[in-house]
Amino acid sequence: MHFEEEIKLLLSSRHLIIYIITDEEERLEYTISQITQRDCQYSIYSWDFIDGYYNNPNYVKQAIRNPLGALEFIDNLESKTPKIFFLKDFHVFINDISIIRKLKNLYRSLKKSNSHIVICASEIQIPILLRENITLLEFPLPNYQEIKAELKRLFSVLQMNSDLFLEDLVIAYKGFSIERIRRSIAKVILSDRSLDDIINIISEEKKQLIQQTDILEFYNSTNKLEDIGGLVNLKDWLTKRTDSFSKQAQNYGIPSPRGVLLVGIQGTGKSLSAKAISQHWGIPLLKLDVGKIFAGIVGQSEERMRSMIKLSEQSAPCILWIDEIDKAFTKLTSSNDSGTTNRILSSLLTWLSEKESQVFIVATANNVLSLPAELLRKGRFDEIFFLDLPNFQERSSIFQIHLMKVRPLTWRNYNIAYLSNLTDNFSGAEIKQAIIEAMHNAFYEKRDFTTEDISIVIHEFIPLSFTDQESIYTLQSWAKSGKIRFA
Repeated sequence: MHFEEEIKLLLSSRHLIIYIITDEEERLEYTISQITQRDCQYSIYSWDFIDGYYNNPNYVKQAIRNPLGALEFIDNLESKTPKIFFLKDFHVFINDISIIRKLKNLYRSLKKSNSHIVICASEIQIPILLRENITLLEFPLPNYQEIKAELKRLFSVLQMNSDLFLEDLVIAYKGFSIERIRRSIAKVILSDRSLDDIINIISEEKKQLIQQTDILEFYNSTNKLEDIGGLVNLKDWLTKRTDSFSKQAQNYGIPSPRGVLLVGIQGTGKSLSAKAISQHWGIPLLKLDVGKIFAGIVGQSEERMRSMIKLSEQSAPCILWIDEIDKAFTKLTSSNDSGTTNRILSSLLTWLSEKESQVFIVATANNVLSLPAELLRKGRFDEIFFLDLPNFQERSSIFQIHLMKVRPLTWRNYNIAYLSNLTDNFSGAEIKQAIIEAMHNAFYEKRDFTTEDISIVIHEFIPLSFTDQESIYTLQSWAKSGKIRFA
């Protein structure tokens, strides 16, 4: 439901204390003012800690630096017209016992006067004693149409023709507040740059905005699909969806792809694939450290999960990379932490199933057998791909890719077929490490490395896959039965 429709419904259905989460108090105050003037005919009384009540000439500077006095003012006001009391930053005071008691008492009197309290807060700080009395609502960041209207207004004021690049700027500014857009557009206009440079400047600002949260990391990727040896099915699946987030795809009626779960032992290219998708599709990559979701304070983990989802959707279209998801959501840990893991998992599963935003999830897991069955159910991801140990042809491709990077002119001098035969049960990462180790040995002896140097390292190497045969056999059987797909 659109925010304006939701706030009108709450007011008309006698939700007396409404707690709204936002960092845009000026825009929220303007929005509520517009709603009430147009549809509801409420009088608005605004209060903040420094200025007290300030927008009504009869009550200017009432309750300065006095949050309890701000509530007593509401209680003592005798006007019978419907009123909205807009209290800024009131979450800072709301856990005080006198404020809690006063709000509970006010709740009864507000029913008789058809008045409402709107608390504008930057975070959730609702005491348990008030949860039955308060309705929580989130004020969304500006949508596509609002950003477009604001940019048109700004360009009109600046007397600039924006038709050529308006759409690109609207997409780039998605996830910004109106105030941030105003500051940013002033900076990019004064910089006198090309459109590509302007988009890069905005992307850098978005990167800084995301990293300030300490939940998501804005990940710069230079890897390409061509850097991955093998994984033919996965690369074909991804290539067919290259333009799935475009306007043309939306007009065609194609739903945006939801995401993939990549499973397999370490070193088979799961993380590399996540990075390459971002580069291939040309959309930003956000990396989630699941460990940062789980905080020590009760309730904070759930708040961080909500923030992660909000940030991801604000940055759409984007790729959300959840690395090693099996370490956070395992059958073993979900029952011994007072239910926090179960609640976080439930929030994630609900979002995966219901999300309509253009956030493509790439989740990776080494030990898929430890994952809860709910996470593997159809509908959470578009596909589950098993990244098996590379076969002979794939190993040859991996050797070629890595040798071409370090010896672009002489890579054909190496006996790739011979080396590929030697590396049965090796992962792609282990093949790369064997080449690096051979280079170190040869560099120490002040000569170029050879096929023989790589061969010596391979014979001394014990592949990690020998320690994880149970998982490999299980995943291979799932892939053969069609439960998941070979990558």
